[in-house]
Amino acid sequence: MKTGNQDSSAVKAPDAARAAGTDYERIFHPRRVAVAGVSPGGGVGFGTRYLTSLQAIGFEGEILPVNPKGGEIAGLSIFKNVEDIPGELDLIVIAVAAEAVLPILEAGRKKGAAGAVIITSGFRELGTSEGIGREDEVRRIAASGIRVIGPNCFGIYCPKSGLTFFPNPDLSRESGPVAFLSQSGGLASDFMMTGMWMGLRFSKVVSFGNGADLREAELLRYLADDPETGVIAMYVEGVRDGSEFLDALKAAAAKKPVVILKGGLSSAGGRAVVSHTASLGGSRVIWESVLRQAGAVQVRDLQEMAQACLAFSLLPERVYRGLSFTGGGGALGIAACDAAETFGLEVPPLGTDARGRVEALLPKSGASGVNPVDVANPYAPPALLEKIFRAVAGDSRIDLQILIVLTHHFKGLAQDQGKTIEEVFPYRELADRMKAVAVETDKPVVFVLPNAKRGFPDMDVVEIHAKVREAFLERGLPVFDEIGDAMRAIGHVNRCYGKGETS
Repeated sequence: MKTGNQDSSAVKAPDAARAAGTDYERIFHPRRVAVAGVSPGGGVGFGTRYLTSLQAIGFEGEILPVNPKGGEIAGLSIFKNVEDIPGELDLIVIAVAAEAVLPILEAGRKKGAAGAVIITSGFRELGTSEGIGREDEVRRIAASGIRVIGPNCFGIYCPKSGLTFFPNPDLSRESGPVAFLSQSGGLASDFMMTGMWMGLRFSKVVSFGNGADLREAELLRYLADDPETGVIAMYVEGVRDGSEFLDALKAAAAKKPVVILKGGLSSAGGRAVVSHTASLGGSRVIWESVLRQAGAVQVRDLQEMAQACLAFSLLPERVYRGLSFTGGGGALGIAACDAAETFGLEVPPLGTDARGRVEALLPKSGASGVNPVDVANPYAPPALLEKIFRAVAGDSRIDLQILIVLTHHFKGLAQDQGKTIEEVFPYRELADRMKAVAVETDKPVVFVLPNAKRGFPDMDVVEIHAKVREAFLERGLPVFDEIGDAMRAIGHVNRCYGKGETS
């Protein structure tokens, strides 16, 4: 995989011995963090915002602010320079002007910091001799005993340790199995917020920007062996050492799912990549070939990436060849079958025994027990749905069941009966019953919650939609907003675990 000129020492990968000696524990779980670039009395500078973000998320270690003027900030005394800080550091976060970065980085190294996060931009991405030279100096200092994330990045989010991600002070402290690597800080922030709303929880997120020192290949190798990480997602614009990246990607994908969104595949996007993080992108054909060869899952956008990660994190590691659909309305079933076929999935008719048991539970008219199962009503009571799902699970050709719930119907139903939406739609009971079915039959249950009123927002519908989603996710049941989204995500799972086979 060729990604451009690789003859400069500035792009040389760290040697294996140095990589093996990286103290990731102190980088991701630091006890003492220096923040260089805070503003006495507050302000909106990057350093100040990072420090207050650490406090807001509840970082339990020691925060050590640095500014030559001294003073106080957020109840903490400010050190005038890094050298004045007593004792050893674990991590130093640098958010000062580009020309002031190098001496602070060197001071952090001398204070024994295992790692440094350089938020500051103004390095190789400028394309100037000054910027390139400055980044070369960062790499030189790093090689003498400190690992660097950045420059031109947002840093690290590690909920277990309480490291937050600039500039998001209100991220969850709840950990999960998904790790995310990104050259873009803004996109990483967007993905985290999108993913958290969809139900993802993260082990670690790293925005590494220009990747002057620690970059995609080393981080992939680390996450591949990280027991806290079950799925690796990655946004990459380009790489400087194609063979190093491919080797690391293959090794990681052999151990756990790796989901990749490649930016800059268009000609215009490729030009933008160079000015964003100084990476060399490569052509669409090359990248698609590389990702297939490595066994990675390629996605088209953040939504698809989050949906794939949700499926990988909640579904058992296996191939799901036969699906069943249950819902109210024949058209929904037809659309579901079409979507399944689009992504290489099967919707087999139920066998005689399973079909007979299902049809015995359904109304005599307007319903169908073939697969898709049509309950002849936008909704059926939880106890009835549980019986239907247990009957369907008895068919050996069904590997996974999908329930389509149209939440917007319940507002009108509640109004007609003079009840609350929760009273006419006991979704927590439904979630409990479906969880029991999934566990006891060893056949996962997936929910699809399409909102037909999304074009005309109704806050009551939006609220119940969110509550239903939360209840299902709390029980480890995957939730998707569209049938096609669910089918695409399950297709990714099958291709990953079935080595390219989906049927």
